[in-house]
Amino acid sequence: MKGVFELLPYRLLALDLDGTTLNDNKEITPSTSYWVNKAVENGVIVTFATGRGRQSAEVFRKELTLHSPMVFLNGAEIWKKPDDLLERHYLKRQDIIRLHQLATQTDSWFWGFTEDHMIRKPEWQDEDANGKWMKFGLLNNDVGVVKELKDELESWEHLEITQSADNNIEISTKGITKEYGIRKVCSLLKIELENVMAIGDSFNDLKLLTAAGLGVAMDNASPEVKNAADVITSSNEKDGVARAICKYIFEMDYTEKC
Repeated sequence: MKGVFELLPYRLLALDLDGTTLNDNKEITPSTSYWVNKAVENGVIVTFATGRGRQSAEVFRKELTLHSPMVFLNGAEIWKKPDDLLERHYLKRQDIIRLHQLATQTDSWFWGFTEDHMIRKPEWQDEDANGKWMKFGLLNNDVGVVKELKDELESWEHLEITQSADNNIEISTKGITKEYGIRKVCSLLKIELENVMAIGDSFNDLKLLTAAGLGVAMDNASPEVKNAADVITSSNEKDGVARAICKYIFEMDYTEKC
């Protein structure tokens, strides 16, 4: 007789964090925790595919007691397990200088991640340009400015440009995306991409949702992300991740606990 794991349709579950696994209070609800743990107990490998850096995502990995590979910074940092780095991808120093100049010129908030730190606008020191940056973010509540910034950055042609909200831009090395990161994890674990279920809500999830065996968009996702996904689950405020795991991995009607 086949085991439960062999009968499950997906072997790897890739979860975005903000707007997806986390509710609006940046919490993992008991129902989400229950269904993630149920998936793990039945042999599904659960990984994060998040724009967050390890510094701010680690608390949620520990909360869910996950020891699986993790994709951070939209794919710029990939870990085999909590203390075993697989790879990092760095932005060039001259690009960090130019990005900082753009942020200053447009009065935009900015942040980013180096190997050791998350650096925000108030903490910037000129010597920070020499750090090993993996991601740089820009934020401006004037969406017209955001569009101009995006057009400018895309004209450079050597950066990966994405967004996790209408008022921000996330920048990494060309070709580095959540899809790239999950492909690397699949290669490491010898899992086909068709056996991946990915859940997300933002533009930086779009490529992964399109490539995965099952792409699940949150109900709070943008229309473009919903259109790209295979299916739509409930919002992050209504346990959309828990409901998706229950329905598409276990093929059961949702209850908070079964």
